[in-house]
Amino acid sequence: MKPNSTIYEALGGEDSVRRLVAAFYPRVQRNALLGPLFPEDIVPVQEKQYMFLSQFFGGPSLYSDQYGHPMMRARHMHFPVTKEHADAWLQCMNEALQEIEIEDSLRNFVLERLSGPAYHFVNTP
Repeated sequence: MKPNSTIYEALGGEDSVRRLVAAFYPRVQRNALLGPLFPEDIVPVQEKQYMFLSQFFGGPSLYSDQYGHPMMRARHMHFPVTKEHADAWLQCMNEALQEIEIEDSLRNFVLERLSGPAYHFVNTP
């Protein structure tokens, strides 16, 4: 990553974040732990994830502009989230980053950045 650049810029901006989300959700849907937590019509979820990740990675504040403060832990509280769910989510993200050919050092940085929120959502032993 270049000094003073955002993750959003390093990934390649809008197109790359959209490709990441498109590569990520089929994996989530196939995952035995994660798939049952998501609706059959995944398109609205994908759009929210695109907006959230754009903002989270330092791009435009799309999610907040549309929905207000993300409050992601609160938005996930009605789902039973275990450490195994967080691990599975991060594994799906890792595979999606590999699919869209994000170089290893950036991929590892992104996963490290996402691991904090992923484990923060854990609310069930």
